[in-house]
Amino acid sequence: MPQILNSEISAHAQRLPDTSFTATRAQQFDPFLSAWTKTGTFAGAAFHTQQQSFAGGKVNESQASDDTPRAGEAAVAQRREHDAFGAIDVPAERLWGAQTQRALQHFQIGDEKMPAALILALAEVKRAAARVNGRLGELPPEKADAIQRAADEVIAGEHFGEFPLPVWQTGSGTQTNMNLNEVLANRASELLGGGRGAACRVHPNDDVNHGQSSNDVFPSAMHIAALLGVEHTLLPALGQLRDALAAKSAEFADIVKTGRTHLQDATPLTLGQEFSGYVAQLAHAEDAIRATLPALHELAIGGTAVGTGQNAPAHFGEAVAAELSVRLGEPWVSAANKFAALAGHEALVAAHGGLKTLATALTKIANDLRWLASGPRCGLGELRLPENEPGSSIMPGKVNPTQCEALTMICYQVIGNDVALTLGAAAGAFELNVYKPLIIRNFLQSLRLLSDGMSSMERWCVRDITAQRTRIAELAGASLMLVTALVPHIGYDRAADIAKRAHRDGLSLKAAALAIGGISADDLEHWLDPRHMLGTAGDKDSGNDAAH
Repeated sequence: MPQILNSEISAHAQRLPDTSFTATRAQQFDPFLSAWTKTGTFAGAAFHTQQQSFAGGKVNESQASDDTPRAGEAAVAQRREHDAFGAIDVPAERLWGAQTQRALQHFQIGDEKMPAALILALAEVKRAAARVNGRLGELPPEKADAIQRAADEVIAGEHFGEFPLPVWQTGSGTQTNMNLNEVLANRASELLGGGRGAACRVHPNDDVNHGQSSNDVFPSAMHIAALLGVEHTLLPALGQLRDALAAKSAEFADIVKTGRTHLQDATPLTLGQEFSGYVAQLAHAEDAIRATLPALHELAIGGTAVGTGQNAPAHFGEAVAAELSVRLGEPWVSAANKFAALAGHEALVAAHGGLKTLATALTKIANDLRWLASGPRCGLGELRLPENEPGSSIMPGKVNPTQCEALTMICYQVIGNDVALTLGAAAGAFELNVYKPLIIRNFLQSLRLLSDGMSSMERWCVRDITAQRTRIAELAGASLMLVTALVPHIGYDRAADIAKRAHRDGLSLKAAALAIGGISADDLEHWLDPRHMLGTAGDKDSGNDAAH
């Protein structure tokens, strides 16, 4: 499926018909927002953390305390909204309602906003629920249709400025669920010819949230956002990097070099064999990630507050899951045990464990590449990495392995995310885990960083790596560990004497062996040839068989 590139997103893109959807006016939400598209199945994802914040990340003080504008400030038009706590003023231009406004006042914490992918996944759940409620007669057809149309607008990117709440809120995600409910209710009311607030014709709880609870809707959206992000953003980037390394493995198949263990010289192998190990590591990581995806197809929808399905129509969860399956092209199901779906997040822990496995492999690969390219004059110098930008503000001509450094930083962040995510998932109490925003924020950040990092690594590093053949041959020929090949012929102890003599006196292995005596020059020439030390696979194993 074609991927929508960030550069193709336009603030003026036209909205697609109901059978398709994409992110438009994405710059309102995140200038780096990838698009959601759908042509029968999901073909892309907005797995980017929202950067834009309302009023600089915090509610304006005039909104938090009183309506009196400060000197030099224009008065903000307000409307009066009500919730169970009473009346509160909301900026008239905003689609959100009373509960979102209270959350803006009470959760002025940090810069991290609820991820875009989670907002879009919630909108998909709300759309599917409205469609099912309309079909079941739980909502009047015109209300159900208006809610779907409002959700379509959110999915199309038309109202991303209406979702300003931080990650750091209630652990069930209730404030963000209500933010969606209020925005969809007010917008659906407008589509029906009504107004906002007191004039609203659609109720955020009774209509938009009908048959639902934050406790089942939010974790359902978590699974949707996570799975679609892995399948349509991370795995393609992983495959591209793996294929690029496989191509280098084939290109370097004939280059014999010294191996290294414990950071010391070891027996030889080919550079192609070394790169084949990287290919296989990524293949193993991909297998680990794919193995976790089936559990993410299980959705909590239908469990409502504690897993019993209180106030939901019969078979509501199954019907919503079926609707989402048709819509998004994935085999979603209502979880067989809703109590576990609300109270635990083992599926996300396992899936992020796959991301951590990938981060572990990428760290090793990136570190190997920058070590092998160290120099250019005084390091190993076996590889040359692309020279993309100046590396020093003081040392002229210096170039650094910047892509490797960026990728390893990403990997360490992912590993840190895994610790916090795991602790959050472990801390659920009784019928509900209350660390859901933390869990999904960390998951989607890891997903975004790994996807972008692998794409950048492939484009600006791996694709144009070259081998320094002269330097590789020089180091391979000087390695004392070629003496290992003598062991079958003269025994370990005599071979060790030759290696120690060569190292002590600064001799080649051949010269040291001849000085000790007992071996012919012809035998040494044959036995010490590194091309004969490449194992049973030899230089034919370029690693391409490890690629999926």
